[in-house]
Amino acid sequence: MPTYEKILLKNMDTPGYTGDLAAYERAGGYQAIRKVLKEHKPEQVIEIVKKSGLRGRGGAGFPTGTKWSFIPKDPSRPKYLCVNADESEPGTFKDRQLIDRDPHQMLEGALIAAYAIGAKVAYIYVRGEFALGAQILERAIAEARARGYIGKHVFGSGVDIDVWVHRGAGAYICGEETALLESIEGKRGLPRAKPPFPAINGLYQQPTVVNNVETLANLPHIIARGPEWYAAIGTLKSPGMRIFSVSGHVKRPGNYEVPLGIPLRELIDEHAGGVRDGHRIKAIIPGGASAAFFTPEHLDVKLDFESIAQAGSMLGSGGVTVMDETVCMVWAAYNLMGFFHHESCGKCTPCREGSSWLHHILHRIEHGEGRDEDLAQMERLCGNIAGKTVCAFGDAEVAPVLSTLKHFRHEYEAHIRERQCPMGEHVGATHASPLPG
Repeated sequence: MPTYEKILLKNMDTPGYTGDLAAYERAGGYQAIRKVLKEHKPEQVIEIVKKSGLRGRGGAGFPTGTKWSFIPKDPSRPKYLCVNADESEPGTFKDRQLIDRDPHQMLEGALIAAYAIGAKVAYIYVRGEFALGAQILERAIAEARARGYIGKHVFGSGVDIDVWVHRGAGAYICGEETALLESIEGKRGLPRAKPPFPAINGLYQQPTVVNNVETLANLPHIIARGPEWYAAIGTLKSPGMRIFSVSGHVKRPGNYEVPLGIPLRELIDEHAGGVRDGHRIKAIIPGGASAAFFTPEHLDVKLDFESIAQAGSMLGSGGVTVMDETVCMVWAAYNLMGFFHHESCGKCTPCREGSSWLHHILHRIEHGEGRDEDLAQMERLCGNIAGKTVCAFGDAEVAPVLSTLKHFRHEYEAHIRERQCPMGEHVGATHASPLPG
């Protein structure tokens, strides 16, 4: 099996590593922020991150340094950093491990980012279900504040950066950056129309950067080892390491830190141990539940932003879910649509109403009541949702439907023809009642 130097998960593999401030400093922690405050001006830090090629690890993959550079230089306007620790994408659990096991790594990255954009306050937005993670972060922040690493004159530099934890209530939509901002402001978590973008009018209508946990955790290493080192890992357009959360029918589910650009086959077969004994791969979700399904013919697609997009899906949150031949693809789409329908914030009519009807039709098909016209109807519904909503939620919810229709249409046709699921009962297949109509 190919082995790679771990960066973000390295400390966790160290015997006896506790994740507290003392352990993190013994591992070299908080040296990068000291170096930044001593040697670099904020605009120089932005250039370093640009040169590294670091791209956002939350889903969209937007270049991090470029995102920071959009912040106005007007000193009269307060700036904010918001850390997206919502991680609500099904099949994704990398940020949770980074928070639970090595919180100071992300905190140091947040301090570097805040300094670079001129923010004096950073808010860490933690998913409501991450109760343990929130406690761990609060404890880590208290440790750092007691040592003068957070608050007034951090590290004696004269720079003020405070950090606070804000717990969400467990809404998927709050993983979208503008809905996250609304939630922090005490409002209902609904996405904002863009423009204006958060860099201009973000939190409290002030310039704001929203970065993912994994994105920020990379910063201390980029500063310590140089942007050239980081840019040399992975591919030219997708540099660096990436943590992939592998789950489903594999022998060794878990988080795997590998260079961007390795084949999907290597991640599943070599690192996650391959599909469970006696079975074969039928479908793969390569980037979280909102990514289009892949089939075994995609196993040699490279895991980088460009290659996955060219193959018809997205790298997204890095959540890789493997399904073997025992899984009914109609049930899989129905199950995911149940989630998306439940989590739709309701702001946009196409998403609110479209998800309801897609879920209703999928329920009908899966339970032996499908109609010949249902497949064309679902395709029309998807066409009326994708690209017609304020945020990308609409595109996300139709991806499982359209991709299963594309690759597994025969299963839908069999359900309708045989008036039942040909594969029998499925755990959770009746988790939601049929909708009226």
